[in-house]
Amino acid sequence: MRHIVIASLFALSLAACQSGSQRSTAPDQPQLSVPAGAQSVNIAADPATVRAALVSSAQERGTVVLQDETNMVVLERPMTGENPALDSEFGPSDNGQRVIRIRVRFTGTPCQTLAVQDLAVINNVRTALEQSFVLPGNPNTMQSLQGLKSRAEQSSSCPPIAS
Repeated sequence: MRHIVIASLFALSLAACQSGSQRSTAPDQPQLSVPAGAQSVNIAADPATVRAALVSSAQERGTVVLQDETNMVVLERPMTGENPALDSEFGPSDNGQRVIRIRVRFTGTPCQTLAVQDLAVINNVRTALEQSFVLPGNPNTMQSLQGLKSRAEQSSSCPPIAS
């Protein structure tokens, strides 16, 4: 009886290992979640094409690319001048520059990539007093994500995905 129980447990653990290895994305692609406040879009292109479209667009606009990794790009846009609305909401950025940090993560297969964008305002960036505040997405930031979708799909040979 003991051998039957042990054999059954072994078979169950082996089955769990095998079923756990099946993924909806390519084997070298991470699984992504869409946290509250983030925005996402499905793009008819592979992750490398999405990444290239994002980086080239940022460079054309003069946006700083902080991180450029296989499945994530982090961009930074400086906020120049006075901004009473942000001062009121997040406090002043009086000991350093204020920036908007945009993180776009992506994962997928050759013709379907999920891109997830989240935003933060950073007060006193790269100082000891740096503070980060998560920003919810809005129609303007969603328009930017749709622009990435359009740009990547133009470079792809995949059939477009409906928005």
